[in-house]
Amino acid sequence: MIRTVAVIGSGYMGGGIAQVLALSGASVRLADISEEIAAKNLARVIAEATQFESEGLFPECAAATIERNISAAASIEEAVVGVDFVEEAVPEILSVKHETLARISSAAGPETIIGSNTSTISINALAEAVVAPERFLGIHFSNPAPFIPGVELIPHDGTDAAILPPVEELLTAAGKSSARITDSTGFVLNRLQYALFHEATQLVEEGVATPEDIDTIVRTTFGFRLPFFGPFLIADMAGLDVYSFCYTSLQTRFDERFATPKILSDLVDAGRLGTKTGGGFIDIASDRTPELIAYRNKAYVKMQQLLDELGPAPTA
Repeated sequence: MIRTVAVIGSGYMGGGIAQVLALSGASVRLADISEEIAAKNLARVIAEATQFESEGLFPECAAATIERNISAAASIEEAVVGVDFVEEAVPEILSVKHETLARISSAAGPETIIGSNTSTISINALAEAVVAPERFLGIHFSNPAPFIPGVELIPHDGTDAAILPPVEELLTAAGKSSARITDSTGFVLNRLQYALFHEATQLVEEGVATPEDIDTIVRTTFGFRLPFFGPFLIADMAGLDVYSFCYTSLQTRFDERFATPKILSDLVDAGRLGTKTGGGFIDIASDRTPELIAYRNKAYVKMQQLLDELGPAPTA
């Protein structure tokens, strides 16, 4: 079980990660390029926690718990000695991460699990700088770390699979939902996020819509579904034959950009069209389809009620 943690890099990502792990009961040491910077950022982390608690975003006594469980270390080496787990959260520059991971892995005990919060850099590439790389993997939180629940877990080719369960247990205790994925530049989150952003910029450049109108369409249509369902279950509920027809239509102008994925064609050819046939990408028993649809409808109504309660984002 992981009970002692060091977070190396005390900026907003590292500070947020330290915050959420400390709130879950872990003892956290925060380190940066100097003790002065670590102490300054620790004060910010505690002040933020106090504000979040006053706003009802953190539970009662959260700030006191975080203040009790986080300390600022004099150096990276001091922070990592004797801890169960280290999370590196320094800037997204390969040379900086290599230097930091080398220092961490040289000073930490041989059983210490080491994670990197990189958002796009290959874990195999980062592992080259790690002493005993079998205890190293990617652990990618999203900003803001205290409030976004998803975390990507990315082993590299040499990661010891035995280190994954204790990391997952730590994340669960912190209220996070983790998913194991294979190492690939950009991983899952940013490959999807940047694919959407890239297509959105194409629409603006082509004069199809303004950034404001695209944002409105995304958040009020398919984006409205995403808190409850991922793209595969959404496709299954829509019908994979419908998706196949839509690809054909898109290909009348964008033949290569919207080539039909083979995985979709194979399912359609096999008669697996989604929930209406009992399964597509995801197997769902036919007798549970009405329950799924009822959940979907209730979820969307609740989402709209929440949005009505919050009101529009303060952008104007």
